[in-house]
Amino acid sequence: MTDTEVDATAACGQGTQEGGDFSGACFCETLDEAQLAGALTHELDDLGISRRVLSSWATAFARWPVFISLADWQRMTQVVGAIEKVVSLPAWHEEALRLAPAIASHSPQGAASVFFGYDFHVSGSRMGLIEINTNAGGALVNTLLARAQRKCCRSIQRLQPGAAEAAAFETAIVGMFRSEWRLAKRTRPLRCIAIVDDSPEQQYLYPEFLLMQRLLARHGIRALISDPSQLAWIDGVLRYGDETVDLVYNRLTDFYLESARSAALKEAYLQDAIVLTPHPQAHALYADKRRLITLSDDAALQRLGTPEHVRSVLRQAIPATTLVTVRDADALWERRRNLFFKPFAGFGSRAAYRGDKLTKRVWQEILAGGYVAQEIVAPGTRVTAAPETGTAMKFDLRLYAYAGHVQWTAARLYQGQTTNFRTPGGGFAPVYTLAAGETARCGSEARDGHASFVFLIDSIGAVHPLPHSLYVALARGEAASPALAGQTFRAADWYVRMEGSNPKEVVNEWYGWVQFDTTGHLDPTGEPPLTERAASGPSNVDSSAFPTEKERASMHSALFGA
Repeated sequence: MTDTEVDATAACGQGTQEGGDFSGACFCETLDEAQLAGALTHELDDLGISRRVLSSWATAFARWPVFISLADWQRMTQVVGAIEKVVSLPAWHEEALRLAPAIASHSPQGAASVFFGYDFHVSGSRMGLIEINTNAGGALVNTLLARAQRKCCRSIQRLQPGAAEAAAFETAIVGMFRSEWRLAKRTRPLRCIAIVDDSPEQQYLYPEFLLMQRLLARHGIRALISDPSQLAWIDGVLRYGDETVDLVYNRLTDFYLESARSAALKEAYLQDAIVLTPHPQAHALYADKRRLITLSDDAALQRLGTPEHVRSVLRQAIPATTLVTVRDADALWERRRNLFFKPFAGFGSRAAYRGDKLTKRVWQEILAGGYVAQEIVAPGTRVTAAPETGTAMKFDLRLYAYAGHVQWTAARLYQGQTTNFRTPGGGFAPVYTLAAGETARCGSEARDGHASFVFLIDSIGAVHPLPHSLYVALARGEAASPALAGQTFRAADWYVRMEGSNPKEVVNEWYGWVQFDTTGHLDPTGEPPLTERAASGPSNVDSSAFPTEKERASMHSALFGA
């Protein structure tokens, strides 16, 4: 990109992201809202609906990406594979189904269940599987997001999942439904899918149902969106009006079809008249949070016949989880600050509580039954330059998987106790995976074997790499950055000898003070850095802006790796 092509809303910085071998990252605001609106309008083929969706999903799409190390991503995929091996054990089935309602023992006819979501926290060297979802939403939100990413610098462009990856995931989604149909030994073509949820038009992710409907239609499959009460069981056929339903994409949180509203759907499932996916047995085997108790108990896994190499993976990844009972009430209350309490039949973060936030009233409700206590694994943190949301957001990571195969990795940025879609600038975020020692760098184009890298150091000593092209545009008055408005920074401009595309040695340094006015325009209080200068030694340096040893180490780490 040229200097004049820099988007004025972009901002970039060095966060305190932890995990694996990753030691530094650009945090450009990569969400391009114009591209997002265009992608949504294209997918829905309706400008009016698109505008309403963007209004209702104002906090569904994060402004910033999340960076993780390749090593951490590989560890998470190993956990997914290890859990598949455990769930395949006959003893696991016996234990899980014994605790579940009878419908969970009904054979799903071979269907594997679509849209598994494995949710992780990764912080420093710690990684924890927080929960498993068997009807994870948001997949098509993430394909939209992938089509709406601004390429703020070359290193980010290389890392970004884009339109091709989004299209491949969407093809895989359609393939999942057809695979479920084949696994259930259906021989005729799959013609009609019902997307079923309670009052679907009132659901936060209702627009995703519309996106799914359009996606399936493009592949020759009719899709209906229905409340379970709108389905009818007539003469051995599940119907929606005059339509015969072949397969139900089940988005209900009535996991065992116990509601009277689900009566027709339940009968069709028990009579094997439809393929239901995800199905009750999948929830019992994977998503009931009591399964986490066993997954975190090495002795219990050994009794079930779990091989040592599988147990080794799970020992490092499943936070200790225990059933909450009145007998253990005093001990759990004493340890509550290190525990998270969740209903084992719940979903998302509903009725879930951090132990350090518990009141005595809520504690009595928890003791009434139906809860597990899980050791807290802190979420990752993502430092941003957005003054309206503070300096840091938390994030979790979700791996979408089918039949044990990971199809997509997403993050959710948020502030508060638990994941939510109410944080300005937060929501689903793209995940960029970096190999060992790799960093995302935002320097100038190399000339004569040298390039410039600019850093901003804020009032608390956090170091923020600034995309060089954005810095030049700011210095020339050709761009503004609202995310930096009203803030003052120490600035560092390092002139670096390059070896190919890799920084090798700092040969010149400039330091000074810069401030941004209320509109985000650069208003330097000293002489501006001399970008792309010859390596002739420092000039116009303000010693009051010199970095501390720790700040310098952070800049060095961001540029050269650990």
